[in-house]
Amino acid sequence: MMTFEQIMTELKKKHYRPIYFLMGEEPYFLDLICDYIAENALSEEEKAFNQVIMYGKDTNVYAVVDAVKRFPMMSQHQVVIVKEAQKLKEIDKMQAYAEKPLKSTILVICHKYGTLDKRLKLYKTLDNSKEAAVLESKKMYDNHIPSWITG
Repeated sequence: MMTFEQIMTELKKKHYRPIYFLMGEEPYFLDLICDYIAENALSEEEKAFNQVIMYGKDTNVYAVVDAVKRFPMMSQHQVVIVKEAQKLKEIDKMQAYAEKPLKSTILVICHKYGTLDKRLKLYKTLDNSKEAAVLESKKMYDNHIPSWITG
């Protein structure tokens, strides 16, 4: 598991991992990372062919896996963003892709207002992988806000 600061440091250095699994009760940090990747991983010209945004309630795991297995067109990377992944049914079927992700694909999964079941094989694979960045954004309580603002 990584922290928000570690992930943002890597992203600012243009070091992208094949999988970003962003989950938790606090959506602020998840949105910051997702938006940063969407805006900076590809140039404006590359986005037309190589950036796909999907929503968990409107798609399925097979469509996501199909999208991430494509190769980029006239670019080094393609970006696939899955928003509202908490509504994606059978997410554990992404296990096979998580074991061997394509280096040319940047997959961002935003699982808001909850976490992936840590007993699933998918979570264990992502958490132990050097190819994936897993962030759990815990709910910030009122007594932690002043120290967070000053930091």
